[in-house]
Amino acid sequence: MGASMGSAPGAPTAGVPAGSKWSVILRGIVAILFGLIILAWPGITLRALILVFGVFAIAAGVFAILSGLRAEGRRDRWLHLAEGVVAALAGIVALGWPAITAFALLYIIAAWAIVTGVMEMVGAFQTRLAATSEWMLMASGIISVVFGILLLVWPHLGLLALVWLIGIYAIVYGIIHLALASTGGAARKAAAV
Repeated sequence: MGASMGSAPGAPTAGVPAGSKWSVILRGIVAILFGLIILAWPGITLRALILVFGVFAIAAGVFAILSGLRAEGRRDRWLHLAEGVVAALAGIVALGWPAITAFALLYIIAAWAIVTGVMEMVGAFQTRLAATSEWMLMASGIISVVFGILLLVWPHLGLLALVWLIGIYAIVYGIIHLALASTGGAARKAAAV
């Protein structure tokens, strides 16, 4: 039962060798740094996310189109061409209409947070950690789910508020993972998996 959760995407210590806390510690530190950067430059963060996505989507689209032009099979050719056109159009929309892109990003982040949170809550029950560690993993999951639901319920509050929520969420998430690592929960969970 616990072995199946060892690879859960939301489980903070999946695949960690017994006694090793470094992956949990690094995950916590990266989350905190990410959150602090977002809080320091929220407007720039949102614009940068949209810009990077737009450029990436256009580049991916161009390469898919080139791959489609070189494909030998008719089916492969059309699949690559269609994929390339959709990706390039998504990039153009992202760069030309960043507000639409920002709202789409909001919903993607909300879905990700809810799925991650559910996986962490399930992981907390299936790993049979000590009460403290189980509680911290459960708290991380609950925070993720609440964050995702808030984004879905109040998207009109503004995308800059979304950026602040992402920053705060990342910091709290990181702190919980550092606390989980410091209690030895990472080693006990890895040993249970």
